[in-house]
Amino acid sequence: MVQKYQSPVRIYKYPFELVMAAYEKRFPTCPQIPVFLGSEVLRESRSADGAVHVVHPENEEWTCFEQSASLDIRSFFGFESALEKIAMKQYTANVKRGKEVIEHYLNELISQGTSHIPRWTPAPVREEDARSQAGLRDPGSLEADGPRGPPAPAPEMMVTDGDKLDADYIEQCLGHLTPMQESCLIQLRHWLQDTHKGKIPKDEHILRFLRARDFHLDKAREMLRQSLSWRKQHQVDLLLQTWRPPALLEEFYAGGWHYQDIDGRPLYILRLGHMDTKGLMKAVGEEALLKHVLSVNEEGQKRCEGNTKQFGRPISSWTCLVDLEGLNMRHLWRPGVKALLRMIEVVEDNYPETLGRLLIVRAPRVFPVLWTLISPFINENTRQKFLIYSGSNYQGPGGLVDYLDREVIPDFLGGECVCNVPEGGLVPKSLYLTEEEQEHTDQLRQWRETYQSASVLRGAPHEVAVEILEGESVITWDFDILRGDVVFSLYHSKQVPRPGPQEPGARADGQLTDKGWVLGVDYSRVEAPLVCREGESIQGSHVTRWPGTYLLQWQMHSPPGNVACSLPGVEDVLTALHSPGPKCKLLYYYEVLASEDFRGSMSSLESCTSGFSQLSATTSSSSGQSHSSPLVSR
Repeated sequence: MVQKYQSPVRIYKYPFELVMAAYEKRFPTCPQIPVFLGSEVLRESRSADGAVHVVHPENEEWTCFEQSASLDIRSFFGFESALEKIAMKQYTANVKRGKEVIEHYLNELISQGTSHIPRWTPAPVREEDARSQAGLRDPGSLEADGPRGPPAPAPEMMVTDGDKLDADYIEQCLGHLTPMQESCLIQLRHWLQDTHKGKIPKDEHILRFLRARDFHLDKAREMLRQSLSWRKQHQVDLLLQTWRPPALLEEFYAGGWHYQDIDGRPLYILRLGHMDTKGLMKAVGEEALLKHVLSVNEEGQKRCEGNTKQFGRPISSWTCLVDLEGLNMRHLWRPGVKALLRMIEVVEDNYPETLGRLLIVRAPRVFPVLWTLISPFINENTRQKFLIYSGSNYQGPGGLVDYLDREVIPDFLGGECVCNVPEGGLVPKSLYLTEEEQEHTDQLRQWRETYQSASVLRGAPHEVAVEILEGESVITWDFDILRGDVVFSLYHSKQVPRPGPQEPGARADGQLTDKGWVLGVDYSRVEAPLVCREGESIQGSHVTRWPGTYLLQWQMHSPPGNVACSLPGVEDVLTALHSPGPKCKLLYYYEVLASEDFRGSMSSLESCTSGFSQLSATTSSSSGQSHSSPLVSR
């Protein structure tokens, strides 16, 4: 692959003729460029009508300068590509000094008394010379060096605003870039100008895609192309003008903008632990939530531009402060987790490198379960920006004060600044969409595809066996009681349940155990029985202590004072199968989180009880035992 370099426009606040005089002083030797040992002029020619006159579009006493280079090594024992990269890296390392060298010789000329050179004017051109310069010859006439190229272009004014990037503008508005990074930005911008129909994205936006792909030009170009297509398809450019969140979102979505962090980044606060994600999805739908999240990202980019102008330095990303007080197992409702993963994917594909830092405070012990579920879907560069704090002393050294001025720390985190972010809370069921409305949005079908259904008869429980190969894995469950009341229990057994020698049909569909099992001998209870009422939604988790088989069991709730805790016998099952009495229905889902993944999240959480710490999915040190009880969330 040929290595290419394209410099930004560098502006010299001197006339063109004086700059060219300084440029020529670099030859035949230039002490300021050590790799340049010397040169000889082998042949010199001057255009009869001069050259393209390049001046600054706003001030004709200034000069614009840009340069490009390409390197193609045809044969070098199979190392052509590597050698091209090394050579181009060396070349660009010296390009950055180019302006300093020119300015050095400009100052030298001025100190010697040469501060003005008469303006160049084209000399009269004879007709024969003009024909020669244009490549016009008698038929059949060819010179030794081959046919001439097309006529030289007419004098023109270079425009730096709109189609050219100024080096000073890059430094002041986009931040410091290496020469090759500048080159990638310019090449990607040129590609957009040549191929993209419509408004060209802002330079800050283009630069984010390059950073997301480590300035690999082809990968960044493809990522940006797909994102521009997505923006056009969903009319995202008009989102801030057209999107008006429903009143319910404004009341119960616990997030909002709040001043800026210590580095001038816009600050967004999200009180996730106070937010009823399940209620919001059932009340406004997943698409409305996604659109709201996109509007937050669009607003974030707009605020970055405003802060760049306000503080006079490049600010291209924003900070998010997430308060997890109140986070519990109801936030692990599976459709909500799937919606969150979808939102993460959309944001990472279309808003790369917009998150500068994510501060997580008051992280409870259930947080590692959530982190284990979502972290594989978060880009590694983004994960490194996550900083968590699980303790309560988050305002001291090493805590919030390292990232926020004390004057902007929210009042609900112990600060003195009144924060107008909504407090969230449970969304009333009366505000939920009807089943017909959910069917219309295709939301209900997607939720049902996530879950399995089961019926529970009196005396005939529904059981699910989960094989655990190593301790400290995590079993999570999520189920809705559609009809009747049930008792949920979790058991552990060293043996795998198998059909025993009993009468045909004695075991109900979904039942794995029989009366031959003895509690405390063949199996043991690891979660206390939980009575679950009709209409409730239950989420829970259990950190396993031993390998073996774990049984999730749902059985019909008995009258008070007679809660069934032992396994049913053959007579109970036969009675239940042939009884016309009531039965319970439920939808359930379970998942096992690997021990290695959970331990990594758990140890990262426990290591930061006295200060912020980066959350790494690769941490592998062991953690203490953790136990999360099931929680009822309606």
